[in-house]
Amino acid sequence: MISEQTLQRIDKLAERYPKGASALLPALDIVQRENGNLLSKEDENQVAARLKVSKSKARGVATYYTMINKTAVGKYHLQVDTCVPGMLMGADEIMAHLKKTLGIGCGETTADGLFTLSHVEDLGSCGTCPMIQVNDTYYESMNIAKVDALVASLKKGEMPATEPVYHVGGERTVLMKHRLTANSTALSTYQADDGYTALAKALAMPAADVIDEVKRAILRGRGGAGFPAGTKWGFLPKGDPRPVYLICNADEGEPGTFKDRQIMEYDPHLLVEGMGIAAHAIGAKKAFIYIRGEFKWIAEILAKAIDEAKAANLLPHVDIVVHRGGGSYVCGDETALMQSLEGGRGTPRLKPPFPANKGLYGCPTIVNNVETLASLPFVIGKGADAFRAMGGPGGYGPKIFGVSGQVNKPGVYEFPLGTPLMTILEAAGGVKGTLKGVIVGGMSVAILKPDEAATLKMDYDACAAAGTALGSGGIMVVNDTVSIPELALRTIKFYSHESCGQCTPCRDGSMAIVRLIEKLLEGKGKSADIDRIIALTNTIAGLTVCPVGEAFSVPIRAMVSKYRDEFEALVQK
Repeated sequence: MISEQTLQRIDKLAERYPKGASALLPALDIVQRENGNLLSKEDENQVAARLKVSKSKARGVATYYTMINKTAVGKYHLQVDTCVPGMLMGADEIMAHLKKTLGIGCGETTADGLFTLSHVEDLGSCGTCPMIQVNDTYYESMNIAKVDALVASLKKGEMPATEPVYHVGGERTVLMKHRLTANSTALSTYQADDGYTALAKALAMPAADVIDEVKRAILRGRGGAGFPAGTKWGFLPKGDPRPVYLICNADEGEPGTFKDRQIMEYDPHLLVEGMGIAAHAIGAKKAFIYIRGEFKWIAEILAKAIDEAKAANLLPHVDIVVHRGGGSYVCGDETALMQSLEGGRGTPRLKPPFPANKGLYGCPTIVNNVETLASLPFVIGKGADAFRAMGGPGGYGPKIFGVSGQVNKPGVYEFPLGTPLMTILEAAGGVKGTLKGVIVGGMSVAILKPDEAATLKMDYDACAAAGTALGSGGIMVVNDTVSIPELALRTIKFYSHESCGQCTPCRDGSMAIVRLIEKLLEGKGKSADIDRIIALTNTIAGLTVCPVGEAFSVPIRAMVSKYRDEFEALVQK
């Protein structure tokens, strides 16, 4: 039974949304936490009644998101990030050690109910792997000794302090300017360095002039697609009486990607100011930050920053709501994100209609990435020409690159777009061992062999010319100790697990590729199976509602094609 205090809290939460159903997922999360991290069917139905949605809708949401527990978990839920960066940086050894130490398998709970052990696909901690999430707390840069100390502390009922080892570098002139500044999340710190002066300038300008300045800056979206932000804003219908909504996509679920977290966690006012500028430009009175659910502490940092800005009357024109997701990679797709934000399962929608015409609640909507919005204070404050001048030969401004995998200093590095890949890798301490391959734009782009990577410049056009994509700028380095078939299997397992199941090519095709690669690794495969994998990737791309089908087809095809000798070596002759 849900307490009256919690029901009132849900009511207050629902009031923040244009439609109360949007509060469904956060309400289920609140109730789950009240009940020891388990959501009962009865409580699920009571939430549905309170928010005036059907029981079936509440059930659909509760069973869709991985962060809603359908079965009981221990007092301490240990979740090990075993996705590709974790695999490259030692997560499998950490998982094996935990299984032995706790005496349980993955997905099991100790007899005393103290520990549950799970593996998860990606936690936005790629530069600080291996990592373990314990309830809401991230324990990063782990090793065996740290794991033993963590378990010993938890057995005493103590959650130890966290000590991630993050490497930060590059030019740090715009997006990570305050990354190493003391008390960087405070409004006073941000304002001491001209914070919110760009927003004041924007509010004094006609909205059309703000849009024109962003167009002149050629600010291409930093979420992966690289579509110019100003052009996207220009797609909004003119004279439409419907409200306009702004959404910041802060889901950050792509393996290899952990750049947006740096802005939100260490410089939240940069994002808030950027959203204030964008809201004025497009005429949005309501805006949302859709942040991945695991970033609970970062969501709290953002909410505090918004409250500070509101109290200082810096956001008179827009109300910004921080909305946590529930664990779904597909919600990184803008239509799935909106579906989730409306209180539903995060299943993508067909386009057209595009969000600019029919988005959130059926109204004109703009969805921009964190890094894109965080670039706006510089664009407006210093001007489009100054922004472009910081972007190298391509003139596209600065970019944060997250470097993970087998380098000596995994971390985040801000450089102008167009910076040579090797310059970024040198800043990251160089490659451990001998370079075998590089994935330069997050998990969904084609891997490059050493000769292809040697002269690559990190911008949109150069990456496309090299047969890959800049994507999110998540650089994963692979050395010659890594089996590419094992890497491919770990990649496709991620996508198979994260498929929303809506499209047959994605749902069944990803599973078929998993089985084929497993067959090869078991020594039971044939050369025809390798051909079948390539054929599937050629067939699936373009046949799914959202880009996930292509997101796994591209990297798997590249791994199999470029390193076919490794796959052929597995074939039983």
